[in-house]
Amino acid sequence: MKKIFFLLVLLLNINFLFSQPANSSKSYFPPVGKWEKRLPERSGFDTTKLNEAIQFIISNESKGSRSMQVNQASTFGKEPFGEGIGPFADRGDPTGLIIHHGYIVATWGDPSKVEMTHSVTKSFLSTVIGLAYDKGLIKNVNDKVADYVSDIQQYDSVSSAPPKFISLFNTDHNKEISWQSMLQQNSDWEGTLWGKPDWADRPDKDTTQWLNRKRNKPGTVFEYNDVRVNALALATAYVWKKSLPSLLKEKIMDPIGASASWKWEGYKNSWVVINNAPVQSVSGGGHWGGGMFINAYDMARFGLLTLHKGNWNGKQLISEKWIAQSSAASTANPGYGYMNYFLNTDKKFYPAAPASAYMHVGNGTNIIYVDAEHDLVMVVRWIENNALKEMVAKVLSSLK
Repeated sequence: MKKIFFLLVLLLNINFLFSQPANSSKSYFPPVGKWEKRLPERSGFDTTKLNEAIQFIISNESKGSRSMQVNQASTFGKEPFGEGIGPFADRGDPTGLIIHHGYIVATWGDPSKVEMTHSVTKSFLSTVIGLAYDKGLIKNVNDKVADYVSDIQQYDSVSSAPPKFISLFNTDHNKEISWQSMLQQNSDWEGTLWGKPDWADRPDKDTTQWLNRKRNKPGTVFEYNDVRVNALALATAYVWKKSLPSLLKEKIMDPIGASASWKWEGYKNSWVVINNAPVQSVSGGGHWGGGMFINAYDMARFGLLTLHKGNWNGKQLISEKWIAQSSAASTANPGYGYMNYFLNTDKKFYPAAPASAYMHVGNGTNIIYVDAEHDLVMVVRWIENNALKEMVAKVLSSLK
């Protein structure tokens, strides 16, 4: 009788487990060092269609060299002042993860491989700026950055010459730039940082405009520019009075259970003095090397954090207000919020996806797709950019 009773209880428990709806009201957050997997069909996917979508992703591998150093030299390296000054790392196979309701339902490639993620780095930068806003270190995003940042001493461990200082916001034009316009990449910041002039990043085809361009009023004209992003990173480190990677680790990456394998790099010449100590100012991407070196699992954890509006398993790591501001369309570019939130507001980029979906995007192409309506996060690495629209459509069509 005891054996029969035990079997009945066991059968009831199994029946209860598998009768639970795939979309449970309680979100799943993977603990440190673990991530539960679910069969795609249990999570509501048509397995055949999902496999076809993944094969489409793999077959549309980036045509660029797997050597990031060669890749940079053949693209951005052709620009004026285009030589690399930060570290690079060769990439591996096309890689990715699909996360539904917090659970892994599909993987391909090597999600544990640490690789450059290029401009997805910008989303980590805007996150540490959000932390400064939440803490009150930045009172209002419409404040002028010049009111927060003074001259910054360059670090020099060799020379005995008088110290040199960096002035980021001392021109008449730069004094009018707000945190928001820097975040939305419509500041038109002017200057040279780490040996890279602002005009030399994706320069105008008309060479006569390089040194004589029109200065646009901050907030009016969108221009994707990594020199300006790096200026924002340095300004943010000055406000925090500490290294941004250490801050990100403490406030975000450790609490979401990220591995210890990621690193955020700057350039060999991007060292400054903050609080009387040498600090490397990090870059916002891999344009000249550097940026975030990270695996796909850790990227997916970050995507889950933004999907849950800054909340991780009941703890608000960054304010919901900041995530809302980050994912709100800017006037100068309705398809862009705070860097690096690429929006789908008018469904122009991804017609099959909800208007509320967005992507964190980096060269390569590296993406974190975030779709709260479907409770879906995708990390896709090393895919041709022109395949993204169809990729999203194929994955969403595999959801029953």
